[in-house]
Amino acid sequence: MNESLGRLEFNFPWRSYQANLLRNFDRHISDNHFHVIAPPGSGKTILGIEIIRRLGEKTLVLAPTLTIRNQWEDRLQSFFTKSKAYESHSFNIKSPHDITFATYQSLHAFYKTFEDKNDYYSFFEEHNIKTLVLDEAHHLKNEWWNCLIDLKNNNPFFVVALTATPPYDSNRTEVSKYFTLCGEIDDEIAVPDLVREADLCAHQDFVYFSKPEGLEINFIVEYRQKIADFKDKLLNDDVFVSFIKQHRFFNQPEACLEELYSNAEYFSAILIFLNACGVAVERHKLEILGFNKKETITFPTLELEWLEVLFQNLLVDDRERLLKSEPYLLSLEKELRKIHVFEKRKVNFIGEELLYKSLASSPSKLKSIVSIVASEHESLNSDLRCVVLTDYIRKEFLNTDDNKIQTVNKIGVIPVFQYLRAYFLNKEALAVVSGSLVIIHKAILEAFNLIENCDHFSFTPLQVDNAFLTVGSKKKTKNSIVSIITELFENGDIKVLVGTKSLLGEGWDAPSINSLILASFVGSFVSSNQMRGRAIRKDPDQLNKTGNIWHLACVDSTVLNGGRDVDILRRRFEAFVGVSNSNRPYIENSFERLQFPEQILEEDVETLNLQTLKNANNRNNIIKKWNNAIVKGTHLTKEIKIYHLGEIAYKKQKRIYYFDAVRFFVAELSFTILLFYLEFILKNTHVVLSRGMTYFLYTFLTALLVSFGYKLYKAVTLYMRYGFLDKKIKKMGEVILNTLFELGFMTTDMSSIRIESKRIDNGDIVCDLLGSNPFENSLFSNALSEIIEPVKSPRYLIVKTNLFRRRLNIENFYSVPEIFGDKKANALVFQKYWRINLGRNKLFYTRHVEGRKLLLKARLFHVYNAFKKVSKQVVVWR
Repeated sequence: MNESLGRLEFNFPWRSYQANLLRNFDRHISDNHFHVIAPPGSGKTILGIEIIRRLGEKTLVLAPTLTIRNQWEDRLQSFFTKSKAYESHSFNIKSPHDITFATYQSLHAFYKTFEDKNDYYSFFEEHNIKTLVLDEAHHLKNEWWNCLIDLKNNNPFFVVALTATPPYDSNRTEVSKYFTLCGEIDDEIAVPDLVREADLCAHQDFVYFSKPEGLEINFIVEYRQKIADFKDKLLNDDVFVSFIKQHRFFNQPEACLEELYSNAEYFSAILIFLNACGVAVERHKLEILGFNKKETITFPTLELEWLEVLFQNLLVDDRERLLKSEPYLLSLEKELRKIHVFEKRKVNFIGEELLYKSLASSPSKLKSIVSIVASEHESLNSDLRCVVLTDYIRKEFLNTDDNKIQTVNKIGVIPVFQYLRAYFLNKEALAVVSGSLVIIHKAILEAFNLIENCDHFSFTPLQVDNAFLTVGSKKKTKNSIVSIITELFENGDIKVLVGTKSLLGEGWDAPSINSLILASFVGSFVSSNQMRGRAIRKDPDQLNKTGNIWHLACVDSTVLNGGRDVDILRRRFEAFVGVSNSNRPYIENSFERLQFPEQILEEDVETLNLQTLKNANNRNNIIKKWNNAIVKGTHLTKEIKIYHLGEIAYKKQKRIYYFDAVRFFVAELSFTILLFYLEFILKNTHVVLSRGMTYFLYTFLTALLVSFGYKLYKAVTLYMRYGFLDKKIKKMGEVILNTLFELGFMTTDMSSIRIESKRIDNGDIVCDLLGSNPFENSLFSNALSEIIEPVKSPRYLIVKTNLFRRRLNIENFYSVPEIFGDKKANALVFQKYWRINLGRNKLFYTRHVEGRKLLLKARLFHVYNAFKKVSKQVVVWR
């Protein structure tokens, strides 16, 4: 062990969740990686220093900002030394010490100074640096990634990755790169652990909905109408229909099977479009793709998503193969551009980006912020510490007076400030802080002067309201302007602070925040979670502090789910673990925990907002809900939720199937057969006398089958499609679990692990793996998701079929999960356990001709759910 690192020692007792994490450290580091998820307030930096101490090797610590880099050195001196006397550290990557603190940007700049990259690798070898700590590893950008992965691939490091939120919302390539560098997640400190230990305060997420302004509504309605008109025109456009009928996929499918196999969505879109136009699809074309003569293919409705797939291929992906039709394609392109459907080589009929930009930055949200701040102030009075975070400053609105406030049409720091200045009664408590603009009320100048001499600053009255002053610095001061504003906020001189997320969203610490309004619409789940973390820190001066986190959404009245703005919010909640709003509280990471209706309609907005404000004001109830929910679990685990996708509501459908499949057999069938039997005997007594009992029984059974066979067939089909799905999901789980154990992926004792699968009230099914560690749980949930989701492009395919199933048209196709599909031997182990738990099946390798044909058939069978959310991985406290 390095001598100077050996002298470090943590000066305080470990919190219980920190001790649990460190207890498993030796096992996790065995692969030279230690990847930990730890929320703000969990002592992530302190844990990182302890890990450095235990590894005992010279270390490079990388952080995303100078502020966070400096926090590492501060925590080292404050918590691991007696008198802040540790000197074996450096901030200069060119002159490393036993511990070197640097930023990702400085490493990248250092990397670029080496023409010969071998000299770059040798530098770290010569200085004997063997531990690499990646703090807030989700910040890695492409250019930073290159110098790090190069370093890791050429030098044997211990890699310690610490993050509050992995970048799950990034594209698959970025996520893969992230885990390649950081390793699989070894352990996680859960938010409920921190709330239970009072290291985070009780908190709740709230959503305040707004209605779009008149111009926005008109824009949305006109856009939707243009799309509908285009679709109607297209379906009756003989030229376009003829063009699609001449496409090689439809006209000569035999000649391009490989292309069909690799782009099933494109082929599906062609068939679905032609079917919508009334064009018959010849049977032999479907037989080429693996369907037999007796199979019935029902095409789904031509939704806009299928038009997107069709035109994305025609105008972009497949355009080079359609050069003969270029003039016609150019005319289609111009037509789509006119209705704003084709931009930057991307076809979008749904209008996600166009309408999202309109709704996400809707000025209606400015009114929402005023309502929230007014309600919070009425509830908390002098205790209010509210922060509004947004993306842009928007200085162009700085001189907007009260008479023109309605002309403000964008979200930003100054628009929020102007609305609050005009409509919030407690103006003295309002301030603005950003990198280039600071505004305070003149009423707090005296308090400002107590912190830093006002003579060091310039104060210029605002043109529209001279009670507010812009603050400028005359000379260098011991306290930065941000730290002064922070202290004024902490002291209560400022109660409502409006700022940019770039300045206050990460690294900024103000424990007194008890109300946070996220008026940001730019950025990822990661940045949202980082901003949210500002409000859930405990406040030593307010032991019963609760944090309200406010999210804003503008409702699109033209769609039932609330529109893209609401949908983005739903997805962002996957990064937020919190307590539910239900009477029986639970803890999980979904939007559903807020108990909003599935369909958010414009006419419901006011009612929903009133109830939300009422819930937010009852802060004692938030504490109560956390206390009640925390005792129901001990750790976070992933569960798979399989959605009920029937068009009829589950409870109603359940009732229908109950009468069809149960009462029919038990009551109706028995009674009807009895009557039928008596009537048959009365009418056919002569048969018994003349032909004998055997002939009579054959005649009876034949008549019975003719009379009741169809009902029996329908009931059996319904049962096979619908009955006991939760039991079937559990069996799939058993297949995965047994395969994981046989292939050596599991380290937990099998006797302590069990699978639980059940149907909940709304018809969804949830499946949990209980007793496993986080890594095993993640492997299990990922594999089960791959089986349940519509077939995409697995290397191996399981087909559950037999003669009876084929006759009933109930063949089932399932992907062999990627973790088992890398080798045939592994896929055969999976097949073995599938046969044990779920019966006979066939395994197909989809990279050969026969397998690719079957894969396309499987994907067409799943075409109904191609754009539906079939399942979801939910993080729950169990």
